[in-house]
Amino acid sequence: MAVPKKVINFLENSKVKYNLISHRTVYTAFDKSATLKVPEKKVGKTVVVKINNNDLCLVLIGSDKILDISKLKKVLKKIFKNSLKKISFASEKLIGKKLKGVKVGAIPPFGDLWKIKTIVDSSFLKQKTVILNSGDYNFSFEIKTKDLKKLIPDLIKGNFTKKRPKKKTKKSKKSK
Repeated sequence: MAVPKKVINFLENSKVKYNLISHRTVYTAFDKSATLKVPEKKVGKTVVVKINNNDLCLVLIGSDKILDISKLKKVLKKIFKNSLKKISFASEKLIGKKLKGVKVGAIPPFGDLWKIKTIVDSSFLKQKTVILNSGDYNFSFEIKTKDLKKLIPDLIKGNFTKKRPKKKTKKSKKSK
């Protein structure tokens, strides 16, 4: 499967310039950053959260960050006011059921395609251009950040991430 037609049509109808990037199969934004040899802060990852019972929300953050669910809850409480009772990560089963036409783990951050909200971490918007999921593990989009705002007119911004901890490497023992 290549980039879903639904996603291509969305971009084409929006009249936003984008570059389609072909790359080896990757399943994480961190791996995508390494594969494309670009800074992690430029590669977005879309996290799908479940609000209350089964409502979904797309959360876009840089691959150099991790989601702070307690901070996100504060941002969402302002949006949903008194109707927000519970927030959790959506299961792959629920994602597959509700976000049809794209691969789980390669969700583009365009909530309008499924009539759900998209929230982005403010630190991610500081980049001039960003690389986003396309709906397929072998393709991504590069677009200008200002165009991301055009694609998602009701984009919600907030601060709800923290730095991703650096991976520790094992030091090799020196031989005698």
